[in-house]
Amino acid sequence: MSNAASGTQQWVWVPKASEIARQAGARLREFFSQGVATEYKGDVDVVTIADRTVEKLIRTRLSEVFPEHGVYGEEGTRERLEGEFRWYVDPLDGTTNFAHGFPQFCVSMGLEQRPAHLKPEEDGTLVAGVIYDPLRDELFSSEKGKGAFLNGKPIRTSPISKLAEALLATGFPSRKRHASPNIHFYQEFTLRSHGVRRAGSAALDLAYVAAGRLEGFWEFNLNPWDTAAGILLVEEAGGRVTDFEGRRYRIDSREILASNGSIHQELLALFADMFAGRDLSPIPTPAEWAAQREAEAAAKG
Repeated sequence: MSNAASGTQQWVWVPKASEIARQAGARLREFFSQGVATEYKGDVDVVTIADRTVEKLIRTRLSEVFPEHGVYGEEGTRERLEGEFRWYVDPLDGTTNFAHGFPQFCVSMGLEQRPAHLKPEEDGTLVAGVIYDPLRDELFSSEKGKGAFLNGKPIRTSPISKLAEALLATGFPSRKRHASPNIHFYQEFTLRSHGVRRAGSAALDLAYVAAGRLEGFWEFNLNPWDTAAGILLVEEAGGRVTDFEGRRYRIDSREILASNGSIHQELLALFADMFAGRDLSPIPTPAEWAAQREAEAAAKG
């Protein structure tokens, strides 16, 4: 990314990280076009040679360009974690999609700065993030305090201010689906919004919130490599990221709620009512919703 794309801001980590992400994405395209065999890690989670090969590529390249930085990868990389900087790396977010030939996956790399005084269980500060979709050639990038960008152009979250007009996204775990409560939330959010998409890549879902393509995203039981880059993108694009109770999101949190900011309180209120078992407000009929829109338009006019 050029400095021109970010105004007068000087990028620190994004240019080199973006180059690595593009190299990793090129390898994913090669594997995707050839087709790869899958195997299982654990009972139901799939993994491919592409996951492992691309993580090794990223690990090697990060060690070359940022030799003091640690790497914490989905496929087992744990290197130099005692240092000030740590990359959370998902070499292939959307492995199940990839294995089935479904074209929705990405490379995700998020950088955390961890001062020496931090305890192991404490969060540092997310300072850079890169998410690369190799099939669409879309590179989402951000550094703290410098905004969020898509292929070098600034992006912002959507201005939509009502859940009823929002497009949302979520995901379901490949393991223990039968024990996940998310299907109940999926139903309610689907009925109360313009729709809920379930595309299979949490990192891209977060990038899409940052880019204004989605108004919100929630999911249970994600990992730091799934979310680190996307969290910074959403926040730098003007959005908000919390847990389901509105508390500051932690990198190792078991729940994530990201939005454009404008609908966040409405999302939190619905979560609170559902967790408490309270009766939910009635869903307006199409006629009632149309009348409400007309009344609001008249009030503004």
